[in-house]
Amino acid sequence: MLKMRVAGVVLLGAWVAACSSVPYAQRQKQRQDAYNAAAGAPVRSFVYLGRMWSWEPLSDQQLVVYTVPSRAYLLDVWGCPNLPWTQVIGLTASFREVQTNFDKVLTGRRYAPCPITQIRPIDLARLKLEQQAQREVDMQPRSDANTPSVPAGQQ
Repeated sequence: MLKMRVAGVVLLGAWVAACSSVPYAQRQKQRQDAYNAAAGAPVRSFVYLGRMWSWEPLSDQQLVVYTVPSRAYLLDVWGCPNLPWTQVIGLTASFREVQTNFDKVLTGRRYAPCPITQIRPIDLARLKLEQQAQREVDMQPRSDANTPSVPAGQQ
């Protein structure tokens, strides 16, 4: 009985995922494009006090690190195959500073550290605008020819 419930839940989850209107790869590409558009000019380093508020992998070569809720950085790394699937990351830092071409993203004991090749601060206000623009829907009124007519007795 338990096996049937687990199988049912797994099948339901697969069905819901398959019904998404936008394919996963396309949604990931849109997120990556929004972050890249909102990222500023490259910087050499950023202050890191040993704690991350949040992070998000965008690909195996890019991730976003929020040091506090109002400050985020787009990090480009040198090929990090485990990045999209890892549950926890770490950053190396020297003297409370993460630097390009020196510090690394850590994705687990079994995986090699991923060198940071570029750091770009993210303008979060611009990111919000980019994300809203991606959600906009082009609404057009229906023409009368396509609208079904209502029977006379139901008006």
